[in-house]
Amino acid sequence: MTFIWPVMLAALILVPLAILLYLWLSQRRRSLAANLGSMGLADGVTESKLGKRRHIPPLIFLVGLTLLLFAMARPAAEVSLPRQEGTVILAFDVSGSMAADDLKPTRMEAAKAAAREFIQVQPASLQVGVVAFSESGFAVQPPTNDHEAIISSIERLSPQRSTSLSAGIIASLNAIAVGFGQPPLVDTDLSESPVPTATPLPDGILTPAVILLLTDGENTAPPDPFPAAQIAADRGIRIYTIGIGSAAGTTLEINGFSVHTQLDEAVLKEISQLTGGEYFYPENEADLVEIYKGITPQLVVKSEQMEVTPVLAGASIFILLVGGLFSLMWFNRLP
Repeated sequence: MTFIWPVMLAALILVPLAILLYLWLSQRRRSLAANLGSMGLADGVTESKLGKRRHIPPLIFLVGLTLLLFAMARPAAEVSLPRQEGTVILAFDVSGSMAADDLKPTRMEAAKAAAREFIQVQPASLQVGVVAFSESGFAVQPPTNDHEAIISSIERLSPQRSTSLSAGIIASLNAIAVGFGQPPLVDTDLSESPVPTATPLPDGILTPAVILLLTDGENTAPPDPFPAAQIAADRGIRIYTIGIGSAAGTTLEINGFSVHTQLDEAVLKEISQLTGGEYFYPENEADLVEIYKGITPQLVVKSEQMEVTPVLAGASIFILLVGGLFSLMWFNRLP
């Protein structure tokens, strides 16, 4: 336990002084009663008639006073409270295939609309970051609880070139690391640098961070996404993959060329299974909104310093009232 105003603890010196004052008054009262009794002026007024209960109200008052003086120092205790907390990275595929309209109005716009609804209902304890990836990946919004900034960064997204799922995963991992005050984990191009080895977390231990990978799953640019997914799994970071598009696919006109694009569910399922996440397939924008609602932050128990002055002050006042009630009931006076 710590104290915001520790100097006020000096007021506790009043407690032993109050005890000495009570003892002195009791001795004085006994002497006065004895003198009056010897003169026949206080018939029947003796300590034995009042009994030991005459000390109970003052004792209760003393406890209440001690608590009140203790509360003046504004004590703070470490309290473990369950709360929804963590980091969610929204990793958007911004490749050219996300302009397809097999998910109305387009894959990209449906994903953005659902993300906006998801962000608006999240608690302040949840940090949300936004990553965009095509041939490479980068964080367009570091993890924050500023909903306006997050939505603004999503609105700026637009379809670009080809798709590297690995780049999206690595950029998301780096955004999580930076959000936790750590340096970026790895380079986004695993094909040019060795895959870093991480000490896997024990089974069942999860980092309070998840990645929502919104993509059509077509990995059209190197490197392979599975080594990157394994890095996430070793760090206890789950990847929830959301398949945008349809298995039948559609044909797009990109730079004068006709390109057929279709959802690759097999890759997305394997990524989610590898990391302990889950794969979702929305058939329309409403389904996508429901998927977002089903992905909730992890419930964690976190120790926080909490000032307990109101609790102690309230308890002291209650105790003082109880002492006063007993004194009025038994002696028709306050101690």
